[in-house]
Amino acid sequence: MGMIRYVAEIDLQEYKDVENIAFYQVAANLGSGLCMESERSLRIHICTDHNDVNFLLEFLHHLVESKDHYRNVTNLLFHGIEWQPQGTQLLCSYLGLGSNVKQVEFQKNVFITKSAFALVPLSEMLQRNNTLNAVVFNDCRIGATGATLLASALANNRSVEEFQVWEDSIGSKGAEELSKMIEVNYVLKLLIILDNSSIASAPLMSAVLARNRRVEVHIWGHSRDTRGGMNSCKIVEFLPATGNMRIYNNINSTGLQRVACALAWNTTVTTLDMTGVPLKSKWTKELRGVLDRNRSLKVVKLTRCCLRDKAVVYIAAGLFKNKYLESLILDGNRFGGVGLEHLLCPLSTFSPIQTQANSTLKVLSFGGQRTNIGRYGVAAILQLLETNQSLIELAICDDASLRSNDVVNIFTTLQRNATLRILSFRGCKGVDGEAVLQTIMNTLQVNPWIEEIDLHETPLHVAGKTGQIYEKLGQNGSLVLPNDLLDLPLSAPTCCRVVLCGQDLAGKSTLCSSMNQSINSMKAPRVDVMKTLKTPVEQMPFTEENKMNSIFDGNTKLTMCNLGGHEGSFALHDFMFVVHGGPSVFMIVSSLVGKPATKYPKSIDEIEWELIYWLRFLISSYRRRVSHSFRPCVTVVLTHYDKVSHLPEGLQPIATVVQRLREDFHSHAEIYPTVFAVDSRSLVSVSKLTHHLRMATKTIIQQNAQVYEVCNDLIKILHDWRLKNNKAVIKWAEFCEICQLNVAALRLRSRRDNVEKVNTRRRAVAKSLHTLGEIVFFEELGLLVMNCEWFCRDVLSQLATLKLIKIESSGGFVRKEELEKILQEKLRNQVTRSNWRTGASLQASDIINILLELELCYEQDPGNPHTLLLLPAILEENKGETDKWQLTMPECRFVGRRLECEDIHMLLTSDFFPRLQVRLHNKIMCLGHHEAVYNLEKNLIYTVINGVHVKVELGMKLGSSIDVLACSGKNVTEMVRLLHKFVIPTILNLSPNMTFKESILRPDCVKHLIPRRFRATQQLPLKKLKQILLSLPAESIYDYQHTWSAVESNKRVILRSGSDHARDLLSDDDFHEVLHRRYYDLQYLATELAVAPDNLQQPETIPEADMVDPSILGIAKGVEMVLQRLKIIEQGIRDLKEEIASLRYYEYHLVTELHRKMDYVMNYSIQLEDRKVPQMFYLVSLDNRSKKLVTRILPGMRSLRVHMLCEFRREMHVVEDQVGCDMIQVDNQAVQSLLPYMSKFMKLLTFALKIGAHFIVGMGEMIPDLSKEVVHLMDSSAMYGAATSAASLGALGAAAMYGRTRNRGASDMGEDMQAARQWLLDFLRGQGILTGMDIAQSFGLWRVRYRDDGHIAWVCRKHIAARGEEIFELPL
Repeated sequence: MGMIRYVAEIDLQEYKDVENIAFYQVAANLGSGLCMESERSLRIHICTDHNDVNFLLEFLHHLVESKDHYRNVTNLLFHGIEWQPQGTQLLCSYLGLGSNVKQVEFQKNVFITKSAFALVPLSEMLQRNNTLNAVVFNDCRIGATGATLLASALANNRSVEEFQVWEDSIGSKGAEELSKMIEVNYVLKLLIILDNSSIASAPLMSAVLARNRRVEVHIWGHSRDTRGGMNSCKIVEFLPATGNMRIYNNINSTGLQRVACALAWNTTVTTLDMTGVPLKSKWTKELRGVLDRNRSLKVVKLTRCCLRDKAVVYIAAGLFKNKYLESLILDGNRFGGVGLEHLLCPLSTFSPIQTQANSTLKVLSFGGQRTNIGRYGVAAILQLLETNQSLIELAICDDASLRSNDVVNIFTTLQRNATLRILSFRGCKGVDGEAVLQTIMNTLQVNPWIEEIDLHETPLHVAGKTGQIYEKLGQNGSLVLPNDLLDLPLSAPTCCRVVLCGQDLAGKSTLCSSMNQSINSMKAPRVDVMKTLKTPVEQMPFTEENKMNSIFDGNTKLTMCNLGGHEGSFALHDFMFVVHGGPSVFMIVSSLVGKPATKYPKSIDEIEWELIYWLRFLISSYRRRVSHSFRPCVTVVLTHYDKVSHLPEGLQPIATVVQRLREDFHSHAEIYPTVFAVDSRSLVSVSKLTHHLRMATKTIIQQNAQVYEVCNDLIKILHDWRLKNNKAVIKWAEFCEICQLNVAALRLRSRRDNVEKVNTRRRAVAKSLHTLGEIVFFEELGLLVMNCEWFCRDVLSQLATLKLIKIESSGGFVRKEELEKILQEKLRNQVTRSNWRTGASLQASDIINILLELELCYEQDPGNPHTLLLLPAILEENKGETDKWQLTMPECRFVGRRLECEDIHMLLTSDFFPRLQVRLHNKIMCLGHHEAVYNLEKNLIYTVINGVHVKVELGMKLGSSIDVLACSGKNVTEMVRLLHKFVIPTILNLSPNMTFKESILRPDCVKHLIPRRFRATQQLPLKKLKQILLSLPAESIYDYQHTWSAVESNKRVILRSGSDHARDLLSDDDFHEVLHRRYYDLQYLATELAVAPDNLQQPETIPEADMVDPSILGIAKGVEMVLQRLKIIEQGIRDLKEEIASLRYYEYHLVTELHRKMDYVMNYSIQLEDRKVPQMFYLVSLDNRSKKLVTRILPGMRSLRVHMLCEFRREMHVVEDQVGCDMIQVDNQAVQSLLPYMSKFMKLLTFALKIGAHFIVGMGEMIPDLSKEVVHLMDSSAMYGAATSAASLGALGAAAMYGRTRNRGASDMGEDMQAARQWLLDFLRGQGILTGMDIAQSFGLWRVRYRDDGHIAWVCRKHIAARGEEIFELPL
């Protein structure tokens, strides 16, 4: 199509699809016109013809008039146009309402006046236009004025997203106006400025950053090339899609600072790249503020920025507070070792109570040819690699200052770093030599976590020696075969704990030092030793106390544990025994003088008290955690012997005491017979003790179970590591690091190795070391205490000094924040006095967690950081108020129980009650009783559970009993059940290997809260009360009363004597147990007597009363509930009385049958020898100066004596002061003759005693435990069957069952009696007892005949005198 010269010739239909229209200013000779460049693009040539007709104005006028026909036009291009006001007005009219144009571009246009007056209509149009998306000015020389007008227009425009100004000079004023526009315009997406000066970049970029505009920014400028010409260069760019901002160059320092200030609160920039921009320290000072406040900046690249030490110090200061930066690139700068030292400071730690200031930075790069790291820098790098826990990638590039030994030290330190993954030494000259190569290989051997090492352009790489390094890196990333935990070999342990127990100032520390010198043959001068030991203990330096007390005897490590101190730390003694089962030797160290400064000897009673206390303490602590089959090995050591050696009586009284204690404690502890009396300062004096210690430890180690062989390796490794690092507490990660570096069997062999399995193996080894006593492993907390004594003495003992801490009014609680603050301060002081590494890794929160783990404190609201804590160790006794119950009810009932160690050789250690206070609280709260009251004092718990007020008191100081008192309006049974549900099981579970006996406290003592010291005579063992009830006839059980003695003090009556019914002392459960045991005994008696069920009459049962319906409205409902409750109680009493009535009826028939059997036995074969000797005899054992009834007989038994019973019918009894006849030894013939007699006759005696048949008076006290003896007398299966029958069928049914299954005739008993009688005749003849007079002298029995039936019996003198009308005496 040809060019159209006139507007009138335009066919609107042909141009309806035009989208792009381009206007070009051409020369006049070419003429104006328009033509189609493409299907949708129209090209228009503009010039002024010879008739002064302006074709631009005509066509713009045409566009305005035919706007509806050009709706598809979206792009307008004006090239080289000289705008007149009229043309501008027409253009604005076209771009006004109804226009669809999206982009307008002006290329080399001229807006006539200098004031750019022609841009005014255009700016006004932009304010109103809502369709334009892009406005471009290319080389239009709009200047600052034009930029100002356009900025004011764009400030109100909400459609333009792209604004470009190319090849112009808007100046600082124009840039400022555009920056103001950016501050209010949130629609703009793209801003491109190509200015002749770089001054425009800073205001624009700072506005974009300050307002967090997501505007893509490209700012260009001009710079001179090497030939002197001007070239375009980019100054700054910002890509919001990626968050990258790159500043290239040509921004002055003021502008750079302005940009940096804008970054402080920016949230859109994630990467700041200023590579190659020379920066001054003023800019890095602003960058410090950016790092302090900015939360979105992730990467900062400052490569080749000419940064010196001062600038890097500002960057380091910003890193202290920054928690978001992940990558910092600083290579190619000019800072030295001082700057590097400051830079790495926030990434390192220098104190045990310091945390790493910056833990988010993952990538760090520095170095360069002008960087001089120096020795300070190397030290900082080593500290970084040793302590940093966050850095993943470290690059030291093109450095020429590092030497080979520096690189060796760096890679050696890397052996302990488990976080670094990528390391680069690209271009570093110091990576050279075999030492460096070997160190790198050794590091990769123990550190599989390093994934990449870049050694390109280093001397080692140039020499071609890096191949094996990369090969090892590949192996560390490959799969390996798994190791089984069970393949660890076992061996005997090579360590032993030597625990020194004793009171304060007993000389234990001095003794440890002397034995150490004796074993190691270190002969220190006597004068120096005396000079040191004359210093009081209170003035001894802390560092001396803090030294590790370990002695090596060959390959055996002896750890000396000093157990003792002031009373406030006694509760912490048991922490020493959390390590259990390992080989241990115990020494009880007792001073022979009261105080080291005096010469007055202790009394024998004081020394004996000390020895008994520590023996009971050791046995109790040992038994609570070690099997009963192991006995602790104890040696008694007496110190300060040099001060009492002149005494005439010597040590013989003490030796006698020790020998007596050996006999008393022989079944609980192995006490060495020799008592060592030493002067702890003299090596000669302790030499024999040292020799004994060496021999004893070897014996103990041989007797101990085997452990993992790696444990023995770790014992030496941990000891050396501790001496080198002087750390007493480490985290689990540090222990894993030690294993990784030093123990091949516990090492991760590859990054793809099964970490969990290796950690399982390490935990197993740590637990084994814990058992051996080398460490204390808190698995849940991830802490390992490597010096238990230091932890107890210098950390936990600080709790005893917290008496002045503010106690909350509610139950003795303290605020957790306050406690942490105080503990942290004390820990800081403790660490400062010793060595900062000693307590490394230990925080106040760790101490609180350990206390929670050991049940030495508890949280009122677990999980709440502001919770209240309670530490029983800081509680004090309430001395101001008198004890009284906090319950005021008219009819309260009182119950008291005492739990006392059954074994007198054991006691409740001082930590027992504080842990009971914690565990009981946790148990009550865990069961959902959050409303329960729980108040504590020292040695006291006061709680209210379900309406029952409960007091738990420690029985006595260093004693062995705990009193549990209860007060409530409920009955005794409900209160006892509550105690057995909450309190008593908690006490028993704290010491599962200890057995307690339960006693009943007098209710009046509980009611009036009589002090503990007066309750010793006001208790009745529960078992004894049950035995008393079992020995009573049935009719006396329910009404039995126990009489209490009076309580007096200084001849003043505190509580008068009184009595209580057994039914009020026992719960229903206990009372029913007594009745069931009585039924149980009667069942066996029925079985032995073969009583048929037909001979027993079923007692009449009382029908249960109908239940009362409690659904009555109003007040009547409460009355009805009370009536119903009373009726239930009354019914229970009737049931109990009915049960007793049934028991009495059953007992009557069985006792009658028992009498018949006994009469038959006594009168059996009456014609034989006319009853020349008594029939009823029994055997008594004479061991331990007491008489015990023999209920079973075995060959070889010795120390037996034969006694005879008074045979008066139905009133048999033991004859007082009877001489009897001794048996030398029981042979097989005696066993064959007496065994049937023992199994028949003695069984009848036992049952008669158990059911209260009083015709065998005086026998009960000779039977030690009837229940155990019955087991030996009867078939066990029948016994257990009877117990089941008693529960299901009742007494009568069980008796009937046994009556059917077992019915032997009386002839069998007669045969048994004949054999026993014959043995008795032979035995008496052998003892020279041939006549009746001999029997009367030896047994106090005389031969008589009953007047009614003529039967003969042997009776005592009392019966002859009292029953003379029934019997007459026969000749002897």
